Amino acid sequence: MFPDPQDAMPFPAFAAPDAPSRPLHVVSPEGLASFLSALPDPAAAWLQATGFEATAGDLRLIPAEDGSLRAAVAGAGTPKSRARGRFHLAKAAAALPPGEWHLEGEMSAQDKTEAALAFLLQSYRFDRYRPGKAPTEPARLKAPGGVDAARLVAMAEGEFLTRDLINTPALDMGPAELEAAFLTLAETFGATTRIVRGEELLAQNFPMIHAVGRASSRAPRLLELAWGSTGPHLTLVGKGVCFDTGGLNIKPSSGMLLMKKDMGGAATVMGLAHMIMRLGLPLRLRVLVPAVENVIAGNAQRPKDILTSRKGLTVEVNDTDAEGRLVLADALAYACETPTDAVISMATLTGAARVAVGPDLAPYYCDDDDMAQALETGAKQGFDPVWRLPFWTPYEHIIEPGIADLDNAPGWGFAGSVTAALFLRRFVEGPRYMHFDIYGHTPAELPARPKGGAGQGARAILGALPAILGLKL
Repeated sequence: MFPDPQDAMPFPAFAAPDAPSRPLHVVSPEGLASFLSALPDPAAAWLQATGFEATAGDLRLIPAEDGSLRAAVAGAGTPKSRARGRFHLAKAAAALPPGEWHLEGEMSAQDKTEAALAFLLQSYRFDRYRPGKAPTEPARLKAPGGVDAARLVAMAEGEFLTRDLINTPALDMGPAELEAAFLTLAETFGATTRIVRGEELLAQNFPMIHAVGRASSRAPRLLELAWGSTGPHLTLVGKGVCFDTGGLNIKPSSGMLLMKKDMGGAATVMGLAHMIMRLGLPLRLRVLVPAVENVIAGNAQRPKDILTSRKGLTVEVNDTDAEGRLVLADALAYACETPTDAVISMATLTGAARVAVGPDLAPYYCDDDDMAQALETGAKQGFDPVWRLPFWTPYEHIIEPGIADLDNAPGWGFAGSVTAALFLRRFVEGPRYMHFDIYGHTPAELPARPKGGAGQGARAILGALPAILGLKL
């Protein structure tokens, strides 16, 4: 039987500040000679004999004279090598023996923060489907002086939630299971919820969410969470396609291999909501997740069907595999019916975005330069890279098929991520708007990012919220 997710979920934490701990020296190549000269001769000789050159993330354990473990030293790398990635110290963290450690060495406040977050993120495990595997205890770091430990733990907790949701296969993470995780999140922080399921979606005017999900035996639904009673109002909307076969425009088998991650937008906004609520930010939060499964049955939507959206705009379905923008459109229209200061949508929406920027960057769209600048600052603070792409208005005619107001998948062959973003923008009126076209997956093992599900953009948004919403922190 599938284990309870809460039983399997790892919890990121720093070591207790008063716990006995060993030093982890962080040394740059230019500071290596000075560091070696300050060590006892046997320890210095040991490091030199092992070929330690302080390359980024390289780790050596330093024995005491009696053979016990005395300390460890990790390479900081050169500025040029550090620019080739992030969370380099996570490589050292993964190799450290279990126990408590503290950082030593000359480090900037930003470097200390990155190192501390790297330790937390590196502790993630997804062993839910290997119940016989003995759990591994990660090395624990004491929060370095001057870092906001509570904020970093909240970031890591939110990221772990996102990873767990994406990594869970669709067999155990359908619309109902995503709803259960959503309700657990709300209950944890005392948020209120509203759920609209199945045929009730039609009765309450969510026709495109219903059209995409109606072919599945697992009923489609709209999940809604509200939290906070004062302050500016933020609305997060996440694509929750729990599995995407492509519908009648069926994907090839290779195209389905990662489709359990097609709810990565929902998983990421839920992780971000966790961060916001855990930190008690002074705002009113609303989270909307259209949760569906896009499969094939006799009642599935067909190519060239024309749907009437919640907003009243008609949409010609030229590709049933472009379903994410349909469910988001109804949710975005609904979001704007209630006064809100900002709307942010997140979705694993297009392959075109991956072609443009690859898997490591989170591309986003925003017409508001101040909002975009705040995000860029937040991205640097949260070690969460983003890249701005244009809401290019001259392409608006591409998504207008003539027979209906909008085309969900124009066969133009260019700018697929841009035209998808323009489609979504048609359903947003009033508040400032930002849209993310994320990947939600790390294709190969990286420091602090195991292969598998990944949140993208959430820490950048968290850092941007004070400027975007004028929060008084």
